[in-house]
Order: sequence, then structure tokens, then C-alpha cells
Amino acid sequence: MGLLDGKVAVVTGAGHGVGRGHAVQLAEAGAKVVVNDLGGSTTGEGADASVAQAVVDVITERGGSAVANASDVSSFDGARAMIDQAVDEFGRLDILVNNAGILRDRMIFNMDESDWDAVISVHLKGHFAPTRHACEYWRERSKASDEVNASVIHTGSAVGFLGNVGQTNYAAAKGGIGMFSIAVAQDMARYGVRSNCVAPSGSTRLLPTAGDAVVEPDEYEEYSAQDPGNVGPLVVWLASDLATSVSGQSFLSVAGTITHFNPWTAGTAVTVPGSDRRWHPAELAHAMETLVFKTRHPGLMGGMEFGGDSPFRAAMG
Repeated sequence: MGLLDGKVAVVTGAGHGVGRGHAVQLAEAGAKVVVNDLGGSTTGEGADASVAQAVVDVITERGGSAVANASDVSSFDGARAMIDQAVDEFGRLDILVNNAGILRDRMIFNMDESDWDAVISVHLKGHFAPTRHACEYWRERSKASDEVNASVIHTGSAVGFLGNVGQTNYAAAKGGIGMFSIAVAQDMARYGVRSNCVAPSGSTRLLPTAGDAVVEPDEYEEYSAQDPGNVGPLVVWLASDLATSVSGQSFLSVAGTITHFNPWTAGTAVTVPGSDRRWHPAELAHAMETLVFKTRHPGLMGGMEFGGDSPFRAAMG
């Protein structure tokens, strides 16, 4: 008996890499799967319906049940169609895994408007649109007194937690997804829907490992730290009834290690001496030693922390 027997899942961006691993492993755990992938390039151009169908073929050859969907996740109507397809084909929907994404890396001073818009659209709107329609379906079921025990799993990134050079568009999108996941958890708790965010790792066509050929997760013959399928067990667990008390959480999955992240958790606070005035800018230097230097955020680059003869220290006097 599989952990997900009787459940129906939609996985976006499931044609390659991490999403493909999710789709195959969800099916192996017993779920019926709608495999969504537009079939575009890593930068978002083009379309090829055979990409999703190839994953369906892998699943069915292994005894699972799946259908293909080639909708654009950033299309509001296309997202509705994929949710409707799950219900029409399999009679219900229990799991939504938002995974579709592209990359258009540029330094901020070289980034075109189209680079920003495309990445934000595929990642951020591509999470919103399917989630919106799935949540409408689950809310209606709940209001009709049907028992709902559903899971939405969003795809974040370490870049969304910590930032990265040359990826301001991607960092903004992934950071937004992390907070979107938390807000969805708050919106949908009363309707039996939980929402969590997973930041995956592995060698994929978006993020190939230097010198290594990209291998799809279902093609590895033995364990590899580079296998994007290593993220799948966490996704299967979050989708299962074993995780019904877990919602609004974010996790980083790297090889065999899972790290729990607490985004936007308040750190150290300092209060102006006295209670009847505001800070003077000049006196903030000492306060900032406590706020920044002693609780250094991992995203701060060298030279910005209060250390040695850093320009930031000099600017504060």
C-alpha cells in the first residue's frame, strides 16, 4: 500500500529535473498525477507537448497512472484548465506541487525589463494561478461538508532565502514564493489545506553541475548527491497524511540533508535610550554594532559587516 494511495496530484514544470522527480515519486507512492509542462526552453521560449507526455510514459511504464498537460502556468485560464483536468480525469484533487520555473540571469545593471517580467511571471504568477484555482476547488468542497485534507507544495530556492549575484529577478520571485506559501497556509487553514515551501537542489538543465551531463532523476542507477530526485521524499511526505500538522513552513533540501528555514524571523532589537524621543542618526553606530555585526545576516557580502576598516563602519563614524 502506497503512502499516497487514492490521492490525485498536479505537478507543474514536471517535464525535467526536480519536477520530473516529484511526479515520478508521487506516482510511485500511489498518487494519480497530472504532469504539467509547457515544454519551453530554460529561458521560457517555445513549447513542446511531448515533454510532459514523456514523463507520463515513464510513470505508466512503471505501473502508475498519469496524464499530460501542456498549459502555461502563468496563464490564469491555463491554470484553471489543469486543475479542472485533474478533477475530470481522476475525480478529485488532493495535492498541488508548484515547480515550473525559468532562469534569465543578469546583473541588475544589465537586466532588461523582459528578463524581469518573464521570471516573475513564470515563477510568481505561475505559483499564484494554479494555487488560486485549486484553493477555490477545495473551499467549495469544504463548504459542501466534504472532508478536505489537501497539500500545496511550493518551490522556493536558497537564492530566495539568501540572495545571489546576478539573480535579482530570480531571488525576488523565489523570496515572494516563500511568503506566498505562508500566506496561503493562513488563508486555507480553515478549509483543510496546508501550504509549505521546499527549496530543492540537484543538477538539472537549469542548474547543471559543471563538467557533468544532466541526468533525469528517474535515470540514476545509484545514489548521487547531484540527483534532483533527492528532494522527492520530502515532497511525498508533505503531500501525505503524515504531514497534516505541518503548514506554513519552509525547507531546504540538499542531497540527504533537510534544513528548516524561518524566513523573516525577527532578530535582535535595540531601543533608543529614554522613552520620549527618536534616534539621532549619529548615535546609531553603536546600536548597529548589535543589530548587524553581532547577528550578521548570511546574505550580507564582505565589506558590509561592521568589521575592521570596512567602508560601512567608516560611514557610520
